[in-house]
Amino acid sequence: MKVFFIGFGQAGGKIVDRFIEFDKRTNGNSFRAIAVNTARTDLMGLQHLDFEDRVLIGQTTVKGHGVGTDNDTGAQITFDEIDIIMNAIDRKGIGDTEAFIIVSGLGGGTGSGGSPVLARHLKKIYKEPVYVLGILPAPEEGRLYSYNAARSLATLVKEADNVILFDNSAWKNEGESIKGAFDRLNDEIVRRFGLLFRAGEIGQLGIGEMVVDSSEIINTLRGGGISSVGYAISEVINTPPVEKDRGFFDRIIGRKQVEERRPEDKLLGEDKTSRILSLVRRAMLGRLTLPCEYTTTSRARVLVAGPPDELDRKGIEKAKSWVEENIAGVEVRGGDYPAQSRFVAAVVLLASIADAPRVTNLLEIAKETKATSERIDEENVLKLDESIEPLFE
Repeated sequence: MKVFFIGFGQAGGKIVDRFIEFDKRTNGNSFRAIAVNTARTDLMGLQHLDFEDRVLIGQTTVKGHGVGTDNDTGAQITFDEIDIIMNAIDRKGIGDTEAFIIVSGLGGGTGSGGSPVLARHLKKIYKEPVYVLGILPAPEEGRLYSYNAARSLATLVKEADNVILFDNSAWKNEGESIKGAFDRLNDEIVRRFGLLFRAGEIGQLGIGEMVVDSSEIINTLRGGGISSVGYAISEVINTPPVEKDRGFFDRIIGRKQVEERRPEDKLLGEDKTSRILSLVRRAMLGRLTLPCEYTTTSRARVLVAGPPDELDRKGIEKAKSWVEENIAGVEVRGGDYPAQSRFVAAVVLLASIADAPRVTNLLEIAKETKATSERIDEENVLKLDESIEPLFE
Protein backbone atom coordinates (compact mmCIF):
# COMPACT_ATOMS: atom_id res chain seq x y z
CA MET A 1 0.00 0.00 0.00
CA LYS A 2 1.46 3.34 -1.06
CA VAL A 3 1.05 5.63 1.93
CA PHE A 4 1.69 9.34 2.39
CA PHE A 5 2.41 10.01 6.08
CA ILE A 6 2.06 13.42 7.72
CA GLY A 7 3.61 13.50 11.18
CA PHE A 8 1.85 16.32 13.02
CA GLY A 9 3.39 17.57 16.26
CA GLN A 10 6.20 16.10 18.32
CA ALA A 11 4.89 12.55 18.80
CA GLY A 12 3.61 12.29 15.23
CA GLY A 13 6.89 13.52 13.77
CA LYS A 14 8.94 10.99 15.72
CA ILE A 15 6.72 8.08 14.70
CA VAL A 16 6.72 9.05 11.02
CA ASP A 17 10.51 9.40 11.23
CA ARG A 18 10.56 5.75 12.38
CA PHE A 19 8.30 4.71 9.50
CA ILE A 20 10.74 6.28 7.02
CA GLU A 21 13.67 4.55 8.75
CA PHE A 22 11.75 1.26 8.50
CA ASP A 23 10.96 1.83 4.82
CA LYS A 24 14.59 2.55 3.98
CA ARG A 25 15.88 -0.38 6.03
CA THR A 26 13.56 -2.83 4.29
CA ASN A 27 14.13 -1.32 0.83
CA GLY A 28 10.42 -0.78 0.52
CA ASN A 29 10.04 2.59 -1.20
CA SER A 30 6.36 2.44 -0.21
CA PHE A 31 6.15 5.45 2.10
CA ARG A 32 6.34 9.19 1.49
CA ALA A 33 6.23 11.60 4.38
CA ILE A 34 6.50 15.09 5.75
CA ALA A 35 6.57 16.31 9.36
CA VAL A 36 4.68 19.43 10.50
CA ASN A 37 5.28 21.25 13.77
CA THR A 38 5.17 24.62 15.51
CA ALA A 39 8.36 23.82 17.46
CA ARG A 40 11.64 24.18 15.55
CA THR A 41 13.65 22.01 17.94
CA ASP A 42 11.28 19.05 17.49
CA LEU A 43 11.78 19.17 13.72
CA MET A 44 15.53 19.48 14.08
CA GLY A 45 15.60 16.34 16.24
CA LEU A 46 14.28 14.08 13.48
CA GLN A 47 16.87 11.78 11.92
CA HIS A 48 15.50 10.18 8.76
CA LEU A 49 13.25 12.74 7.10
CA ASP A 50 14.94 15.08 4.64
CA PHE A 51 15.12 18.68 5.84
CA GLU A 52 12.94 19.90 2.97
CA ASP A 53 10.22 17.55 4.27
CA ARG A 54 10.11 19.24 7.70
CA VAL A 55 7.51 22.00 7.78
CA LEU A 56 7.54 24.71 10.45
CA ILE A 57 4.27 26.61 10.88
CA GLY A 58 3.16 29.39 13.23
CA GLN A 59 6.43 31.31 13.19
CA THR A 60 4.70 34.68 13.40
CA THR A 61 2.51 33.47 16.28
CA VAL A 62 4.71 31.30 18.52
CA LYS A 63 8.16 32.09 17.08
CA GLY A 64 9.05 28.44 16.57
CA HIS A 65 8.59 27.53 20.25
CA GLY A 66 5.43 25.40 20.02
CA VAL A 67 1.92 26.09 21.30
CA GLY A 68 2.38 24.74 24.82
CA THR A 69 -0.41 22.08 24.80
CA ASP A 70 -2.93 24.70 23.63
CA ASN A 71 -4.77 22.84 20.89
CA ASP A 72 -7.05 25.80 20.14
CA THR A 73 -3.93 27.68 19.05
CA GLY A 74 -2.70 24.60 17.19
CA ALA A 75 -5.96 24.45 15.24
CA GLN A 76 -5.98 28.18 14.48
CA ILE A 77 -2.38 28.19 13.23
CA THR A 78 -3.18 25.23 10.97
CA PHE A 79 -6.26 27.00 9.57
CA ASP A 80 -4.19 30.13 8.92
CA GLU A 81 -1.23 28.33 7.33
CA ILE A 82 -2.85 25.30 5.69
CA ASP A 83 -1.48 26.42 2.32
CA ILE A 84 2.08 25.96 3.59
CA ILE A 85 1.32 22.34 4.49
CA MET A 86 -0.54 21.60 1.27
CA ASN A 87 2.31 23.09 -0.78
CA ALA A 88 4.77 20.82 1.03
CA ILE A 89 2.60 17.80 0.15
CA ASP A 90 2.38 18.89 -3.49
CA ARG A 91 6.12 19.49 -3.62
CA LYS A 92 6.77 15.99 -2.29
CA GLY A 93 4.31 14.65 -4.85
CA ILE A 94 1.51 12.22 -4.15
CA GLY A 95 2.30 10.10 -7.25
CA ASP A 96 0.66 6.70 -6.78
CA THR A 97 -0.38 7.41 -3.18
CA GLU A 98 -3.36 5.27 -2.14
CA ALA A 99 -4.04 6.78 1.28
CA PHE A 100 -3.00 9.65 3.53
CA ILE A 101 -2.23 8.85 7.16
CA ILE A 102 -1.91 11.68 9.66
CA VAL A 103 0.03 10.59 12.74
CA SER A 104 -0.26 12.66 15.91
CA GLY A 105 -0.30 12.56 19.67
CA LEU A 106 -3.80 13.61 20.66
CA GLY A 107 -2.87 14.99 24.07
CA GLY A 108 -0.57 17.83 23.03
CA GLY A 109 -1.26 21.10 21.26
CA THR A 110 0.04 21.15 17.70
CA GLY A 111 -0.93 17.65 16.51
CA SER A 112 -4.07 17.51 18.61
CA GLY A 113 -5.38 20.79 17.24
CA GLY A 114 -3.96 20.69 13.74
CA SER A 115 -4.76 17.11 12.67
CA PRO A 116 -8.55 17.59 12.29
CA VAL A 117 -7.96 20.76 10.26
CA LEU A 118 -5.53 18.98 7.94
CA ALA A 119 -7.85 15.97 7.57
CA ARG A 120 -10.68 18.25 6.43
CA HIS A 121 -8.53 19.98 3.81
CA LEU A 122 -7.02 16.76 2.47
CA LYS A 123 -10.50 15.31 1.94
CA LYS A 124 -11.58 18.44 0.10
CA ILE A 125 -8.68 18.31 -2.35
CA TYR A 126 -7.83 14.63 -2.84
CA LYS A 127 -9.97 11.58 -3.55
CA GLU A 128 -7.71 9.22 -1.58
CA PRO A 129 -8.93 8.24 1.92
CA VAL A 130 -7.57 10.13 4.90
CA TYR A 131 -6.84 8.12 8.04
CA VAL A 132 -5.49 9.23 11.39
CA LEU A 133 -3.18 7.20 13.60
CA GLY A 134 -3.81 8.86 16.96
CA ILE A 135 -1.82 8.30 20.14
CA LEU A 136 -3.89 8.54 23.33
CA PRO A 137 -2.12 9.97 26.39
CA ALA A 138 -1.86 7.92 29.57
CA PRO A 139 -3.96 9.26 32.49
CA GLU A 140 -0.83 10.09 34.50
CA GLU A 141 0.21 12.57 31.83
CA GLY A 142 -2.37 14.95 33.29
CA ARG A 143 -6.01 15.92 32.92
CA LEU A 144 -5.20 18.63 30.37
CA TYR A 145 -3.77 16.02 28.01
CA SER A 146 -6.90 13.88 28.41
CA TYR A 147 -9.09 16.92 27.77
CA ASN A 148 -7.12 17.78 24.63
CA ALA A 149 -7.34 14.18 23.41
CA ALA A 150 -11.10 14.01 23.91
CA ARG A 151 -11.69 17.24 21.98
CA SER A 152 -9.37 16.20 19.19
CA LEU A 153 -10.84 12.71 18.90
CA ALA A 154 -14.43 13.97 18.86
CA THR A 155 -13.49 16.20 15.92
CA LEU A 156 -11.36 13.64 14.08
CA VAL A 157 -14.09 11.01 13.87
CA LYS A 158 -16.12 13.57 11.89
CA GLU A 159 -13.31 14.76 9.64
CA ALA A 160 -11.24 11.61 8.90
CA ASP A 161 -12.27 8.44 7.08
CA ASN A 162 -11.14 6.38 10.08
CA VAL A 163 -9.20 6.91 13.30
CA ILE A 164 -6.89 4.10 14.41
CA LEU A 165 -5.90 4.52 18.04
CA PHE A 166 -2.87 3.50 20.06
CA ASP A 167 -3.36 3.79 23.82
CA ASN A 168 -0.13 4.61 25.65
CA SER A 169 -1.56 3.54 29.01
CA ALA A 170 -2.27 0.01 27.75
CA TRP A 171 1.32 -0.47 26.60
CA LYS A 172 3.35 1.19 29.33
CA ASN A 173 5.01 -1.30 31.65
CA GLU A 174 4.38 -1.03 35.39
CA GLY A 175 6.70 1.51 36.96
CA GLU A 176 7.85 2.77 33.58
CA SER A 177 7.62 6.44 32.71
CA ILE A 178 5.99 7.51 29.46
CA LYS A 179 9.18 9.30 28.43
CA GLY A 180 11.22 6.17 29.08
CA ALA A 181 8.74 4.06 27.12
CA PHE A 182 8.57 6.27 24.01
CA ASP A 183 11.12 4.35 21.94
CA ARG A 184 9.58 0.98 22.74
CA LEU A 185 6.03 2.19 22.09
CA ASN A 186 7.02 3.75 18.78
CA ASP A 187 8.63 0.46 17.74
CA GLU A 188 5.39 -1.36 18.55
CA ILE A 189 3.45 1.06 16.35
CA VAL A 190 5.82 0.78 13.39
CA ARG A 191 6.00 -3.02 13.68
CA ARG A 192 2.24 -3.51 13.42
CA PHE A 193 1.39 -0.87 10.87
CA GLY A 194 4.54 -1.37 8.85
CA LEU A 195 3.59 -4.98 8.23
CA LEU A 196 -0.07 -4.13 7.60
CA PHE A 197 0.72 -1.47 5.01
CA ARG A 198 3.56 -3.33 3.32
CA ALA A 199 1.61 -6.52 2.75
CA GLY A 200 0.73 -7.18 -0.87
CA GLU A 201 4.07 -6.16 -2.30
CA ILE A 202 5.77 -8.58 -4.64
CA GLY A 203 8.94 -9.75 -2.92
CA GLN A 204 11.56 -12.41 -3.61
CA LEU A 205 9.01 -15.09 -2.75
CA GLY A 206 6.29 -13.68 -4.99
CA ILE A 207 2.77 -12.93 -3.84
CA GLY A 208 0.56 -14.94 -1.53
CA GLU A 209 -2.07 -17.45 -2.53
CA MET A 210 -4.73 -15.26 -0.95
CA VAL A 211 -3.58 -11.95 -2.35
CA VAL A 212 -3.66 -8.88 -0.12
CA ASP A 213 -4.13 -5.50 -1.75
CA SER A 214 -4.71 -1.94 -0.62
CA SER A 215 -8.38 -1.94 -1.67
CA GLU A 216 -9.12 -4.54 1.01
CA ILE A 217 -7.65 -2.33 3.73
CA ILE A 218 -9.56 0.67 2.36
CA ASN A 219 -12.83 -1.30 2.26
CA THR A 220 -12.28 -2.54 5.80
CA LEU A 221 -11.80 1.02 7.09
CA ARG A 222 -14.50 2.63 4.96
CA GLY A 223 -17.13 2.70 7.72
CA GLY A 224 -15.35 5.42 9.68
CA GLY A 225 -15.25 5.60 13.46
CA ILE A 226 -12.49 4.16 15.65
CA SER A 227 -10.32 1.11 14.97
CA SER A 228 -7.72 -1.04 16.72
CA VAL A 229 -5.01 -3.48 15.65
CA GLY A 230 -3.93 -6.80 17.18
CA TYR A 231 -0.65 -8.61 16.54
CA ALA A 232 0.94 -11.93 17.46
CA ILE A 233 4.14 -13.68 16.42
CA SER A 234 5.55 -17.17 16.85
CA GLU A 235 8.79 -18.85 15.92
CA VAL A 236 8.79 -21.84 13.59
CA ILE A 237 11.15 -24.54 14.82
CA ASN A 238 12.99 -27.13 12.73
CA THR A 239 13.46 -24.68 9.86
CA PRO A 240 16.74 -23.76 8.17
CA PRO A 241 18.37 -20.69 9.74
CA VAL A 242 17.74 -17.40 8.00
CA GLU A 243 20.79 -15.41 7.04
CA LYS A 244 21.38 -12.22 8.98
CA ASP A 245 19.18 -9.40 7.62
CA ARG A 246 18.02 -11.67 4.81
CA GLY A 247 14.33 -11.74 5.68
CA PHE A 248 12.06 -8.72 5.35
CA PHE A 249 9.93 -9.77 8.27
CA ASP A 250 12.93 -10.47 10.52
CA ARG A 251 14.06 -6.90 9.85
CA ILE A 252 10.64 -5.67 10.98
CA ILE A 253 10.75 -7.34 14.37
CA GLY A 254 14.43 -6.59 15.02
CA ARG A 255 17.17 -8.59 16.70
CA LYS A 256 16.15 -7.71 20.26
CA GLN A 257 12.61 -8.91 19.59
CA VAL A 258 13.97 -12.24 18.32
CA GLU A 259 16.18 -12.77 21.35
CA GLU A 260 13.26 -12.16 23.72
CA ARG A 261 10.99 -14.83 22.20
CA ARG A 262 9.59 -17.09 24.89
CA PRO A 263 9.86 -20.86 24.42
CA GLU A 264 6.08 -21.18 24.55
CA ASP A 265 5.79 -18.80 21.59
CA LYS A 266 7.36 -21.34 19.24
CA LEU A 267 5.06 -23.16 16.85
CA LEU A 268 5.34 -26.74 18.01
CA GLY A 269 3.85 -30.02 16.95
CA GLU A 270 0.29 -29.17 15.92
CA ASP A 271 -0.72 -29.07 12.27
CA LYS A 272 -0.35 -25.84 10.26
CA THR A 273 -4.09 -25.17 10.19
CA SER A 274 -4.29 -25.13 13.98
CA ARG A 275 -1.16 -23.01 14.21
CA ILE A 276 -2.62 -20.26 12.05
CA LEU A 277 -5.94 -20.29 13.90
CA SER A 278 -4.17 -20.12 17.27
CA LEU A 279 -1.98 -17.24 16.14
CA VAL A 280 -4.93 -15.18 14.86
CA ARG A 281 -6.84 -15.82 18.10
CA ARG A 282 -3.86 -14.54 20.08
CA ALA A 283 -3.64 -11.45 17.91
CA MET A 284 -7.31 -10.58 18.44
CA LEU A 285 -7.64 -11.58 22.08
CA GLY A 286 -4.24 -10.26 23.18
CA ARG A 287 -3.06 -6.73 23.68
CA LEU A 288 -4.69 -4.50 21.06
CA THR A 289 -3.43 -1.04 20.18
CA LEU A 290 -6.69 0.15 21.74
CA PRO A 291 -8.29 -2.18 24.31
CA CYS A 292 -11.90 -2.62 23.25
CA GLU A 293 -14.88 -4.96 23.20
CA TYR A 294 -13.98 -6.78 20.00
CA THR A 295 -17.48 -8.28 19.69
CA THR A 296 -18.75 -4.80 18.70
CA THR A 297 -16.46 -4.61 15.65
CA SER A 298 -18.18 -3.93 12.31
CA ARG A 299 -15.45 -5.20 9.96
CA ALA A 300 -12.11 -6.98 10.28
CA ARG A 301 -8.98 -7.66 8.26
CA VAL A 302 -6.76 -10.69 8.93
CA LEU A 303 -3.18 -10.89 7.62
CA VAL A 304 -0.80 -13.81 8.17
CA ALA A 305 2.86 -13.37 7.17
CA GLY A 306 5.80 -15.76 7.22
CA PRO A 307 7.51 -18.59 5.31
CA PRO A 308 5.35 -19.80 2.38
CA ASP A 309 5.34 -23.39 3.66
CA GLU A 310 3.71 -22.24 6.90
CA LEU A 311 0.95 -20.13 5.32
CA ASP A 312 -1.76 -22.75 5.28
CA ARG A 313 -4.77 -21.63 3.21
CA LYS A 314 -7.20 -23.75 5.21
CA GLY A 315 -5.85 -22.26 8.42
CA ILE A 316 -6.37 -18.72 7.18
CA GLU A 317 -9.91 -19.53 6.06
CA LYS A 318 -10.69 -21.06 9.47
CA ALA A 319 -9.19 -18.04 11.20
CA LYS A 320 -11.36 -15.69 9.13
CA SER A 321 -14.44 -17.75 10.03
CA TRP A 322 -13.54 -17.64 13.72
CA VAL A 323 -13.13 -13.85 13.58
CA GLU A 324 -16.47 -13.50 11.78
CA GLU A 325 -18.18 -15.56 14.48
CA ASN A 326 -16.81 -13.27 17.17
CA ILE A 327 -17.52 -9.79 15.80
CA ALA A 328 -20.78 -7.96 15.21
CA GLY A 329 -20.35 -7.58 11.46
CA VAL A 330 -19.95 -10.12 8.70
CA GLU A 331 -17.23 -8.47 6.61
CA VAL A 332 -13.95 -10.24 7.36
CA ARG A 333 -11.20 -10.04 4.76
CA GLY A 334 -8.05 -12.11 4.93
CA GLY A 335 -4.87 -12.98 3.14
CA ASP A 336 -1.27 -14.08 3.42
CA TYR A 337 2.09 -12.45 2.82
CA PRO A 338 5.03 -14.78 2.10
CA ALA A 339 8.30 -13.58 3.63
CA GLN A 340 11.71 -15.10 4.30
CA SER A 341 11.72 -15.65 8.02
CA ARG A 342 11.72 -18.19 10.82
CA PHE A 343 8.68 -16.44 12.27
CA VAL A 344 4.98 -16.37 11.46
CA ALA A 345 2.97 -13.27 12.37
CA ALA A 346 -0.70 -12.40 12.42
CA VAL A 347 -2.14 -8.90 12.24
CA VAL A 348 -5.84 -8.33 12.85
CA LEU A 349 -7.41 -4.97 12.03
CA LEU A 350 -10.65 -4.39 13.95
CA ALA A 351 -12.51 -1.56 12.24
CA SER A 352 -15.36 0.67 13.43
CA ILE A 353 -15.55 -0.43 17.06
CA ALA A 354 -18.68 0.46 19.01
CA ASP A 355 -17.39 -0.08 22.55
CA ALA A 356 -13.98 1.04 23.84
CA PRO A 357 -13.93 1.65 27.63
CA ARG A 358 -10.74 3.70 27.39
CA VAL A 359 -12.40 6.17 25.04
CA THR A 360 -15.50 6.36 27.25
CA ASN A 361 -13.29 7.06 30.28
CA LEU A 362 -11.36 9.70 28.34
CA LEU A 363 -14.58 11.55 27.49
CA GLU A 364 -15.69 11.43 31.12
CA ILE A 365 -12.37 12.88 32.28
CA ALA A 366 -12.71 15.63 29.68
CA LYS A 367 -16.21 16.59 30.87
CA GLU A 368 -15.07 16.71 34.50
CA THR A 369 -12.00 18.75 33.57
CA LYS A 370 -14.05 21.28 31.64
CA ALA A 371 -16.57 21.67 34.49
CA THR A 372 -13.81 22.04 37.08
CA SER A 373 -11.96 24.58 34.95
CA GLU A 374 -15.07 26.72 34.46
CA ARG A 375 -15.85 26.65 38.18
CA ILE A 376 -12.32 27.68 39.14
CA ASP A 377 -12.35 30.50 36.59
CA GLU A 378 -15.51 31.87 38.19
CA GLU A 379 -14.46 31.45 41.83
CA ASN A 380 -10.81 32.41 41.72
CA VAL A 381 -11.00 35.79 40.03
CA LEU A 382 -9.56 38.55 42.22
CA LYS A 383 -12.30 41.18 42.53
CA LEU A 384 -11.36 44.82 43.05
CA ASP A 385 -13.55 47.52 44.52
CA GLU A 386 -15.70 48.75 41.65
CA SER A 387 -16.13 52.15 43.32
CA ILE A 388 -12.52 53.01 42.50
CA GLU A 389 -12.37 55.06 39.36
CA PRO A 390 -10.15 53.52 36.62
CA LEU A 391 -7.58 55.60 34.77
CA PHE A 392 -9.53 55.27 31.54
CA GLU A 393 -12.49 53.44 30.07
